Amino acid sequence: MTPEIAVVANVADEIGEIPTWDEQTQTLYWLDMIRPVMHAYRPATGATTTWSTPEQLSAFALRADGSFLAASREWIAFYHPAANTWERLCEPEPMTHADNFLNDGRCDRRGRFWIGSGSFGQKKASGFLHRFDPDRKLSTHRSGITLTNSLAWSPDGGVMYFCDSMTRTIEAYDYDLDTGAITNRREFAKIPRAAIPDGSIVDEDGCLWNAEFDFDVGRTRGFIVRYDPKGRVERMIELPTARATALTFGGPKLDILYVVTSRFHMPAEALAQQPLAGSLLALEVGVKGLLEPRFGG
Repeated sequence: MTPEIAVVANVADEIGEIPTWDEQTQTLYWLDMIRPVMHAYRPATGATTTWSTPEQLSAFALRADGSFLAASREWIAFYHPAANTWERLCEPEPMTHADNFLNDGRCDRRGRFWIGSGSFGQKKASGFLHRFDPDRKLSTHRSGITLTNSLAWSPDGGVMYFCDSMTRTIEAYDYDLDTGAITNRREFAKIPRAAIPDGSIVDEDGCLWNAEFDFDVGRTRGFIVRYDPKGRVERMIELPTARATALTFGGPKLDILYVVTSRFHMPAEALAQQPLAGSLLALEVGVKGLLEPRFGG
């Protein structure tokens, strides 16, 4: 049965990213990494608010005090939207890697923040995968990446998922929750379609949901895909736009799947065929998600 797709906010994001549910305030946050803005949607009122950010953000994580640990194109920082303060903490890739930008980032189940990079234009495998710990120490765990995406963890935290989108392959690693070490790199799922794997989230059953992004502006439909823990396709859901970018579970019962999308570099004729490109969508898919870990520092 195909679920009904609701349009929550037609905010015309260039590249919507990192939808994150805050259970304390019952708010969904996400960003547009191009304009640059952040959004907050509150289901209780149906209201969406939008504000400009100090820098172009690429990722963020919740903190206990209601602020964010955020990544811009170059920096990891503490960001307090209410006070509009931006406290730079770490530059993972100094100007020696000027062709790169920070991209996808999420926290593991112990509050460590993982952030990866990619190359502008996605032409060079010059990116890295970093871990930023609550004690503010940075470590680097991968290199040779063209575009980092799909960071997510199994419910018990023992498996980490990751992809270099340009390989169209989602990988899995054994994950040591005590040390944050990754081992036993292996292929989890290979995407046979022309689209690339973008953001991912894991539900309470341990299945991984992935948003697929299609560079071809001629295609008017795209997919989100649910993989079981062995990497087998459990279901595919067609969307009214070909550029889904990321997704997460939210709502009071964590049973609403929110999907953010993109209209990046889409010409007018493509937008006429995909008027919901750049919107926040919501689906009831019959499963529940997990609480999003907060940064531990």
